[in-house]
Amino acid sequence: MGSYTATVDWALQPGEDFIAGRYSRKHTVAFDAGITIPASASPQVVPAPWSAADAVDPEEMFVAAISNCHMLSFLYIASKAGFSVLSYRDEAEGVMRKTAEGKIAVTRVALRPAIAFEGRQPTPKELDHLHHEAHEVCYIANSVKTEIVVEPPSLPAQAESSARIPDSGH
Repeated sequence: MGSYTATVDWALQPGEDFIAGRYSRKHTVAFDAGITIPASASPQVVPAPWSAADAVDPEEMFVAAISNCHMLSFLYIASKAGFSVLSYRDEAEGVMRKTAEGKIAVTRVALRPAIAFEGRQPTPKELDHLHHEAHEVCYIANSVKTEIVVEPPSLPAQAESSARIPDSGH
């Protein structure tokens, strides 16, 4: 169906001590479209100066991937249902906790999309259904165990949803 690539590139810098853990976690992630972004361990996980606050971390990329996939799926589902979307902004948030097995994981991602529609506005029930269908077809949601929920956005919006997407093992 498809193959996707990312190149993660890191190297020990002069004067760093790898064995002692005194090395920078800053690196780059390059994607097949030619875009390269600075990346690092999260400063919440690895304190400065060994992490870089001005770089994206794996946890942020994970939350962004879930949010991005849900948005693209939502736009597709909404267009097929005859709704015209003008804008979509999601301030998604992932929460990292220990699992029942004692492992640390991003256990929950809250999506808070603020969506503006042109013309006919979906009812709250229709909006919940659109989000549910988007979740069902989202490749990333189908690939993870993390609980994914849709909550009202944290900023004013023309349309809101408080639908809870049932945890179906994704």
